Amino acid sequence: MLVVVSDLPAAWPHGRAIAVSVSVMLEGWSEGAAPGIGPMGNPLKPGVLDLQARSWADYGPNVGAWRLLDVLAGAGVRAVFYTSGVVAERHPRLVQAIVAAGHAVGGHGWAQEIIPATQARIDEARDLRRCIDVIESATGEKPRGWLSPRCTPSVHTVELLAADGFAWHADYFDADLPRRLDTPGGALVAVPFTMEVNDMPHSVRYGNEPAAFTATFERIVTEWPAPDARPYCLDITVHAHVFGRPFGALEFEKTLAIAREHAARVWLTDHASLAALYAETSVP
Repeated sequence: MLVVVSDLPAAWPHGRAIAVSVSVMLEGWSEGAAPGIGPMGNPLKPGVLDLQARSWADYGPNVGAWRLLDVLAGAGVRAVFYTSGVVAERHPRLVQAIVAAGHAVGGHGWAQEIIPATQARIDEARDLRRCIDVIESATGEKPRGWLSPRCTPSVHTVELLAADGFAWHADYFDADLPRRLDTPGGALVAVPFTMEVNDMPHSVRYGNEPAAFTATFERIVTEWPAPDARPYCLDITVHAHVFGRPFGALEFEKTLAIAREHAARVWLTDHASLAALYAETSVP
């Protein structure tokens, strides 16, 4: 069904067709694990710990997230920091600073190498619980939103999240707009997650120069049809260990500036705010 402006929640800003959510991925790996891909581009043989990739990833909580906090503060923009449990456990001061700056902390699995789709339900539930507990211990607040490692949930994930009181779940790629999900564990909002403006595929997987990130976003917001066209959610997503570095932070800052320049058709938001907008609304 074609969604038109009249179908939107009343709080959706009138005349602005594109809801731009800002997210920061704050990812970590378990002891003895490392990213499967890094800037060197040549994976090591199975069973060998890639210390280069591990060191590259550790830049995120050590340095990159702090730089991105500065960029967001300068732009006056709120984001969701999707955070691995291992990061919250190792860097509680960072997670506390994120909340103190007014951002939301969402759960992003216990560690990036643990994919819910590969787990038994009991193991997934255990890792979900320990991720919740360490974030709550660091911040005093339970996370309200969730994005699975690799954005790959299991068949049990949404029910487990709803039963634990989560407000939103962002592992969805099949729609332009959020929608309410009713599960045996309760209701929550499915928030779509878009990949067009995401530093990981742009710069790491496909090897584009950093400016391609900004150029892609600018083309979408300048060439999108008139405000009465079909509305759409678009994500600006950066990883603390990728665009938390100076070359990426520059492009992130430029992208946020472009969003503000096109306020006639774009509104800057985040997944937490979108979920609140749709919590009581079901759009066909």
